[in-house]
Amino acid sequence: MVLMSPALLWGQADLTLYTYDSFNSEWGPGPVVFKRFEEECKCKIKVVAPGDSGSMLNRAILEKNNPRADLVLGINNSELDKSFQYGIWEPYRSPKMDRVPKMLQIDPEHRVTPFDYGYIAFVYDSERIQKPPQSLEDLTAPRFRNRIVIENPKTSSPGLSMLHWTISVYGEENYLDYWKRLKPNLLTITDGWSAAYGMFTKGEVPMVLSYVTSPAYHLEYEKTERYRAAEFPNGHYRQVEFAGILKGSKNPERAREFIDFMLSEGFQDAIPLTNWMFPVIQYQPLPDSFRVAPQPKTVAELAPSRVRDQNSKWLKDWSRSMSR
Repeated sequence: MVLMSPALLWGQADLTLYTYDSFNSEWGPGPVVFKRFEEECKCKIKVVAPGDSGSMLNRAILEKNNPRADLVLGINNSELDKSFQYGIWEPYRSPKMDRVPKMLQIDPEHRVTPFDYGYIAFVYDSERIQKPPQSLEDLTAPRFRNRIVIENPKTSSPGLSMLHWTISVYGEENYLDYWKRLKPNLLTITDGWSAAYGMFTKGEVPMVLSYVTSPAYHLEYEKTERYRAAEFPNGHYRQVEFAGILKGSKNPERAREFIDFMLSEGFQDAIPLTNWMFPVIQYQPLPDSFRVAPQPKTVAELAPSRVRDQNSKWLKDWSRSMSR
């Protein structure tokens, strides 16, 4: 799907950008931040949203030798090493990177730049679940039989993060045993987040794999604290989103301007209430609704190089195990 700024009515784009579809949806950050950038740079943006972040990255890889975009916005840490393997990025270190916390500066070569982050969590309906889980292991308890919906790690970013989360906690030797114990409690596994969260909000299931920030949305727009994120003391998996300039970009200077803008107040302040993630630079206090989205004290992580080397095998083994 190609979504073009109204400015394109005036002529050729000065910057072509790939992002994922929900980022550029009417409720996402895209319409706000892209308009702000156009006003600031007095230029025109063409936005192409080919699907989810995986689809966007695959398109950039396929076009590696003749890139049709200047910049990719929205790949996450689970996809980084795949992108590095194909050498699609033109390194750039924004002067504003000094304000980004070191924990989010994952790439020392500055091939990509972080713009927001969040934590995977199980969100539950407190009117239907009075005793929430306190760990991944708790999710396997009989009281949650057919009461959980998650996303497929082969087709979904939170689903893949969930797979990595279980590997970080249980290790490669034991994570498949964990999934076998969890399987009876999964009502279904959806292809993407929207389908899973839709089932949850319609009341079809009382618990869903989402983000710690999801309850903030309900408090902000529905004025309810009914939906809560289960806090796991042994850690939550962190998801970081990045943007990068494509090697061979026809507008590299404009792309660098956008990266600088991305770390500015005009972009970062739009993130909490449109993308429902944490900004990498906090120019002002988070909205009051984020009081129900506490950042975990412990983070579960996997080394990017380990993900690169083992991810295909993990997905194959997971698929084989879950199909039995």
